[in-house]
Amino acid sequence: MGKNIIIETETITLGQFLKLAEVIQSGGMAKWFLSEHDVFINGEQEQRRGRKLSVGDCVEIPGIGTFIVSQ
Repeated sequence: MGKNIIIETETITLGQFLKLAEVIQSGGMAKWFLSEHDVFINGEQEQRRGRKLSVGDCVEIPGIGTFIVSQ
């Protein structure tokens, strides 16, 4: 099972989520991070930092961890 990451809004962008989950230090690192690492949302590879995530979505980053969007 993954680590739950609590959001206070209905949706969050992938870039904001990576920062909230402490995967990256700042939102500016999101584009670089996504170009260097495989990121899967609900089993599908994603490279857009603006991808909207909702409660219940699963973000998997091989070698780093699995995160569940929670409220």
